[in-house]
Amino acid sequence: MAITLTPPQRVRRPADRRHRGAGRWIVLALVGAAALAMLVPFAFMLLNAFKSPADYSTNGPLSWPSQFYTNGLRTYWEQVDFPVKLWNSVLISGSVAVLAVVVSLLSAYALGVGRVRGRLWIIGLFLLANMLPQEALIYPLYHFAKEAGLYNTRLAVIIIFTVIQAAFGTYLLASVLGTFPRTLLEAAALDGAGRWRILWRVVLPNVRPTISVLLVFFFIWTWNEFLIPLVMLIDNQTQTVPVALASLQGDRLMDAPTTNAGALISLLPAILFFLIFQRTLSRGITAGADK
Repeated sequence: MAITLTPPQRVRRPADRRHRGAGRWIVLALVGAAALAMLVPFAFMLLNAFKSPADYSTNGPLSWPSQFYTNGLRTYWEQVDFPVKLWNSVLISGSVAVLAVVVSLLSAYALGVGRVRGRLWIIGLFLLANMLPQEALIYPLYHFAKEAGLYNTRLAVIIIFTVIQAAFGTYLLASVLGTFPRTLLEAAALDGAGRWRILWRVVLPNVRPTISVLLVFFFIWTWNEFLIPLVMLIDNQTQTVPVALASLQGDRLMDAPTTNAGALISLLPAILFFLIFQRTLSRGITAGADK
């Protein structure tokens, strides 16, 4: 009996990351160039924040500071009472982020899991409401705030942005919960769990990464809002950081070094918040990709 020997098959090794072709390096180079282009305005801001007004007027915004000038930082800090503005922004943004996430979760649970009649129309209405520009809403919001006695209060801004952010959060979470496995819900119901227990013990642990991402985004989006706080908050004790920064600019006069110094100070809390919750964002995005 003849025995035929088959040659051993060569095992193909996965391609090394360093040998994947020139296309990968081209993409990395383009992404790096785009990142550097995005950092250019921040570099100019940092350069002019420590420049005196005379130096700025003489040498322009592109020159290196002739001396390390810090009076712009001190002037902005004292002129706008920055600690008060910082507390207002943190209070408003933090309250909106938490309340909007809670409202979004409850609304999305009713639409995505409860299967409300006409849920697609309701979700589309939330999406349409989120697409409306703030310029179209500012006069009705101003009128309602005046009639309710909430004008020039932080509570009015918190309520307004909670509704605005919850519209997007409801749309997103309802789309996620619409594909939630029905077998898990039925198994929990057979075990005697009610709707609230299913929400907190079954649904919430599975959508926690998405909720974490929404929490961070809601905080940053509310922090950067300008038009509605500018109209609703007219007192120095209730204004936010973006409104305080805009108060440095006049009709015919603008102190560019002080404005850059104020922008630098105003940007630091948002950057610090993003760095603290950067891992939360990456985990949420990775969890969503895995699912």
